[in-house]
Amino acid sequence: MTAGTSAGSWQAAWIVLQREWLLAVRRPAQVLQPLAFFAVVTAMFPLGYTPELAKLRAIAPGVLWVGALLASLLALEHLFREDASDGTLEQYVLSGQSLTWLLLAKTIAHWLLTGLPLTLMAPWLGVALGVPLTAATGVMGALALGTWTLSLLGSIGAGLTLGVRRGGVLLSLLTLPLAVPVLVFGARATELAIVGDSPTGALYLLGSLAVLGLTLAPLAAAAAVRIGLE
Repeated sequence: MTAGTSAGSWQAAWIVLQREWLLAVRRPAQVLQPLAFFAVVTAMFPLGYTPELAKLRAIAPGVLWVGALLASLLALEHLFREDASDGTLEQYVLSGQSLTWLLLAKTIAHWLLTGLPLTLMAPWLGVALGVPLTAATGVMGALALGTWTLSLLGSIGAGLTLGVRRGGVLLSLLTLPLAVPVLVFGARATELAIVGDSPTGALYLLGSLAVLGLTLAPLAAAAAVRIGLE
């Protein structure tokens, strides 16, 4: 790839990222829905399980991570589908720019609009589950890496279900098995941060998954989208 082509791909990806932000501003309900879901799910556990903070603290890692995973899935169904219905994805394919870079820009926008807010919300919502604020750094670090990996994995599922009408259930079935390692290591890192131990080992594993996802997922998503558009 030449330097000019690389610069053109970067510029095209930046334009796509700006477009996603503008669309999010025009459709705030679509952005706020996963965040509201995460907040409601987390807040309901003390009411439905027990108000004892000691017991809630024991299940807090699982609650936070399952809530974040399901909230991310809510937004994934719209990742490529609307652009496919209005012909935008076809224009991406015909534009001469790297489809991999363009879809990576959309995935980054998804994480910035969903994964990052979930990460910032988690320590404050965790207080209702008995999570001390001293664990905020570890909790946020784990969720930042985990939600980023979930966005990458979800982009593959969104591409594979592009041609399926009402493919939200199928998207979940495809993404959830791939997300199990992220869920396991993320919950472990969160648990260690809550009890005051170092979550470094689990964070390294999450980081490895994030790097692996960044390396492979955009290519797989581009191939899936091309198949879905045929």
